Amino acid sequence: MTRLEIPQSDAIVVGSGPNGLAAAIRLAQAGRKVSVLEAADTPGGGARSAELTIPGFVHDVCASVFPMAVCSPYLSTLPLQEYGLEWIFPEIPLAHPFDDDSAAVMFHSVRETANGLGADGPEYEALIGQMVPSAEDLFASILAPLQLPKHPLLLASFGLKAFRSARTVSRAYFRTERARALFGGIAGHAMLPLEMLTSAAPALALAVAAHAEGWPFAKCGSQNLTRSLVSLLRSMGGDIITGFEVQSLNQLPQADAVLLDVTPRQLLRIAGDRLPHGYRRKLEGYKYGMGVFKMDWALSQPIPWRSPECRQAGTLHLGGTLDQISLSEREAWQGRVADKPFIILAQATVADPSRAPAGGHTAWGYCHVPNGFTGSMVEQIENQIERFAPGFRDCVLARSVMAPEDFERHNPNLVGGDIAGGAAIPSQLFFRPTAGMYRVPAPGIFLCSSSTPPGPGVHGMCGYFAAEAALSSALS
Repeated sequence: MTRLEIPQSDAIVVGSGPNGLAAAIRLAQAGRKVSVLEAADTPGGGARSAELTIPGFVHDVCASVFPMAVCSPYLSTLPLQEYGLEWIFPEIPLAHPFDDDSAAVMFHSVRETANGLGADGPEYEALIGQMVPSAEDLFASILAPLQLPKHPLLLASFGLKAFRSARTVSRAYFRTERARALFGGIAGHAMLPLEMLTSAAPALALAVAAHAEGWPFAKCGSQNLTRSLVSLLRSMGGDIITGFEVQSLNQLPQADAVLLDVTPRQLLRIAGDRLPHGYRRKLEGYKYGMGVFKMDWALSQPIPWRSPECRQAGTLHLGGTLDQISLSEREAWQGRVADKPFIILAQATVADPSRAPAGGHTAWGYCHVPNGFTGSMVEQIENQIERFAPGFRDCVLARSVMAPEDFERHNPNLVGGDIAGGAAIPSQLFFRPTAGMYRVPAPGIFLCSSSTPPGPGVHGMCGYFAAEAALSSALS
């Protein structure tokens, strides 16, 4: 396809991940003509599904569980249900099994969760429960760039806990290993060592999301979230063009604004000749985080967890104690792999049987590995599952393996297998990739990926705020 075949548009969005689509929809809402260009044959970026193992078994290639989408101050306002999206909420959002066959469980109810934590129940309510009634205001504040807050006391209360390490918070609030491990496992989503400052923030946000809304799946697969966003955009006059790889801005026709759903590495390649030297140097110093090694399984039956609660949970954290989880994450951050890696596992078919033939099930699990890791973690991942579900391997009909290089091949934004768009270290937390955030120092160019605030997660807010920046300047 040539530039002549791209419809004349006020704005062009490069990349059709959730942030790119959110940006395009916001621009279309403002009455702008928008075209979205996607290099892959199907839109979605990290929100795609495919039959990775056996025909009839639908697997989510990357993003799969969507607490931030249902809590998003922008995506939650869109009428996506009218365009085919249906959220499926597992009976139990999260379970964390232990070697004694018990499990710490995060229920939808704060009180029920606290009751299951025994002596640490009151502390859990104090740490998490007090924020749940104000969840809508909280997410409006934390899923935004640094700005004068509308709810300063709420944000300050969150910040006093969030800008600490997960290990510090877990040990300050909890006395039992069950509660400490539960919190540490949630913090493991941060893709940071649990000793690092700010590693507590994702755990707090994800726990509040679980109680305020839930940790849902998209019925029939993550691709349906993308389909609903695409359908909404097209209903507003927007265009989606797949199979068009943008290697240089020179390929694009004239437009008032170009929004790039890419990370700094791709921005340098696509727009490098238009960028000032100092800005290029800052992009070159941008730090990517740990990679991901992921497996998908087609199963003949549900996973035989020893803990009954695990059989009802949509998401499971397999890592044992807080110390074991901390070791796993620290090893990956320092360039090594753990013998017993911390595993994030999802089993969508416990709540959404449409993803497999009758009687069949699907599951996926991943661990963090050094960025660009080229080895195999197949045995270690399956050993961790067998640790809490003996006989798991006997249920496996087929496997799919995605190493870091496979993720990057599938989606160039996933540099070295980093699914977060860059490490959420303190220096890249508020001003990412630079202090300019969405504004690229070149006329009409904006960045709208998870490499901008508020960072990783399927919430669309990076795209929304980039669109707002474009509307206030290039498209004003």
